[in-house]
Amino acid sequence: MHYFQSNIEGELVDALQRFGNEVDGIVLNPAAYTHTSVAIGDCIAAIKAPVIEVHISNVHAREEFRKLSHVSAKAAGTICGLGLDGYRLAIEHLVQIR
Repeated sequence: MHYFQSNIEGELVDALQRFGNEVDGIVLNPAAYTHTSVAIGDCIAAIKAPVIEVHISNVHAREEFRKLSHVSAKAAGTICGLGLDGYRLAIEHLVQIR
């Protein structure tokens, strides 16, 4: 198991590329990069590991610009609005499909 956190888009892409073909799954909270990062979305599409996108808040109940995601269409699944439980649920799902 690996854990990585960064507020820098390029570092997130680097980590996805580094681990994305070696691990069984990735739980990713791309935060505001969800709505702006074509690079993260493209990277997810290029790696083997399934990615579960997690958001603590319900992004669909927030500002209009948050309804656009460059990540969701590339992710294996998305969990939003369930608070920190979303991380647990994402991990449980990845263990189940493994």
